[in-house]
Amino acid sequence: QVQLVESGGDLVQAGGSLRLSCEVSGNVFSEYDFGWYHQAPGKSRELVAHITRTGRTTYANSAKGRFTIARDNAKSTVLLQMNSLNTDDTGVYFCNAPWTLSSTTMLYDWGPGTQVTVSS
Repeated sequence: QVQLVESGGDLVQAGGSLRLSCEVSGNVFSEYDFGWYHQAPGKSRELVAHITRTGRTTYANSAKGRFTIARDNAKSTVLLQMNSLNTDDTGVYFCNAPWTLSSTTMLYDWGPGTQVTVSS
């Protein structure tokens, strides 16, 4: 069974940077698209960045110019470089493989996520 393990979250000051990592177990990583999702306190999960199996990327408006998603197929890992963080970026970050870019149906069960807290 495929498992998703996110890491890299931390407490950071506004304007700072973090690099999140999502390790995907199993041997099917290279075949699927992946996304990073942000769940702010009291809100639903929202897609912030998406990468296809061929490396094409898409970003939410809130992430454009600040976040960069990448994948390492050799390590079965999805990365999210987050720069110029602000307090709105606070929340739990998850990765998963959506059926399509806009789909809320995921291929895998959600992992534990990683907490990002941005202080002002």
